[in-house]
Formats: sequence, structure tokens, C-alpha cells
Amino acid sequence: MIIAEQKPIEEILEMLAPHKKILLAGCGACVTVCQAGGEKEVGVLASQIRVARQEAGNPIEIIETTLTRQCEPEFMDEAKDLMNDVEAVLSIACGIGVQLMAQTFYDKPAYPGLNTSFLGFPEEHGVFTERCAACGNCVLHLTGGICPIARCSKSLLNGPCGGSQDGKCEISKDVDCAWQLIYDRLKALGKLENLAEIIPPKKWITSRDGGPRKIVREDLRI
Repeated sequence: MIIAEQKPIEEILEMLAPHKKILLAGCGACVTVCQAGGEKEVGVLASQIRVARQEAGNPIEIIETTLTRQCEPEFMDEAKDLMNDVEAVLSIACGIGVQLMAQTFYDKPAYPGLNTSFLGFPEEHGVFTERCAACGNCVLHLTGGICPIARCSKSLLNGPCGGSQDGKCEISKDVDCAWQLIYDRLKALGKLENLAEIIPPKKWITSRDGGPRKIVREDLRI
């Protein structure tokens, strides 16, 4: 899922400074799961903004809502009527949600309340770990289900670098060497022969380096 975290309240207040009435819109999908932009976070952030603006002698009216998902156009209708009477929207969805808000309600400023961080999952309660770089050319079948692009600090495709020591990455003793994890996993699966298969240099054109990406499924088009 997409992992995000709230921007500093000072940055949010600076963005909203010109406005007297806004819509604060959360999202019921990924950012709810990582507890950054769900209904609860909408309420907490709205209170923080109101208090800060009141103390500054510049009160603000905030309409609160949480859309089912902000990344799909069909759910934008949930905010349509609310947008009529506000000056701007503060979205605490991922960057996709903010951009869809801006595209849908073209005449209203759309501000991001979160920083979109990475694709990952909750390792434990309150701890979220990156697991996928969305590179567009998956090699997990060769690496025991462990991504060398996202989990190796250097995104190496054919084994560890010389900085790996005792199963740890050279950047920190708290970071596991991805290739140690891959080796251990392949050994457990009885597939160490995978390590003899040379993965060719990556064609980064399938990643963000190749420009904005688009997938067209003709079988799904209407």
C-alpha cells in the first residue's frame, strides 16, 4: 500500500493562510490503514488548524469529510456539493488523491496535507517499511520474493556490495543486507541455483526514469 505521513503543521498553516473556509478531505484507503489520512486524522488535524488560527486571530471554517477513495474519479462525487462553498481543499490523501482533487475541482486550489513516502506495509503497529519501488519490471521470482530494488540501498541486482558486513547494510547496522535476506530465503526454498542466473542490467525506462507511466487495458475499456 501507499505509505504517507502528515506534513508539519507549520507548513500546512502556511499553505492555508490566505483562506477563510476550506474542505479538509481524508481518504478511506491506504492512508487510513497507515493512520495518516483517515477519518480520525481528519478530525485531529481540523482541530489543530482551528486552534492555531484562532490563537493567531485569524479564525478559519473547516468542513470535514473522508472520501471512500481519493484515487478514483467515481468517488469525487462525494465531495462535489461540499466544494461549492469553500475556497480550497486540503487533501490528506496520497499525492494521487491531491492531483485528482485538483483535476476534478479545477477552479479551487488543492493542497497536500501529507508527504507520500513509499510503497510498503506495516511491519508492526506504527512501523511502516518500504518493500516496492514500483519499477515496472519485477524480478521477485528470481530473488525469493525479496525486492533488491527497494530493499538494497544500491538497488543491486546480482549480489551484495563490498560494504555488506555480517548480514547488515553499510548504511546502518539496523538495516539488513537485502542480498543476505535473498540468500537466506533462496536457501530455505532450496533454490540457491537462482543466484547463478545473471539478471541483466535493468531497463529503467519501465520505472519513473522513463517518464510518466501509463497502462492501457483494452479488455477493461468501455
